[in-house]
Amino acid sequence: MSTDKVQALLQEVREHREELFPIVAHLRDVILAAGPSITEEVKYGGLLFSSGQSFCGVFPYKAHVTLEFSQGAALADPHGFLSGDGKYRRHIKLETVQDIETRRVAEYVASARAAADS
Repeated sequence: MSTDKVQALLQEVREHREELFPIVAHLRDVILAAGPSITEEVKYGGLLFSSGQSFCGVFPYKAHVTLEFSQGAALADPHGFLSGDGKYRRHIKLETVQDIETRRVAEYVASARAAADS
């Protein structure tokens, strides 16, 4: 984990996409709170989180942030918030900090992490 690269990416988001920074920061907190062995790195223009293997990533775009699940197609989607139809990946699109709660992100992160750990 390169904390310098993570901090540089967070600073870039804060400076150039300031309306998205609170979403990215809160999302990062939620993911890191999902377990003590979670690591993060800058990859593919966002933050990639791993617990043994990568399980999700946070990617800021122009007007939203996506939470991408590496093996999202295998995740249960009881609330219907996962989008995408690729072979493996699924994502949740977030436009406000409130979306993190209303779209039950912590549940999806816990599920993805548990799948990565098994």
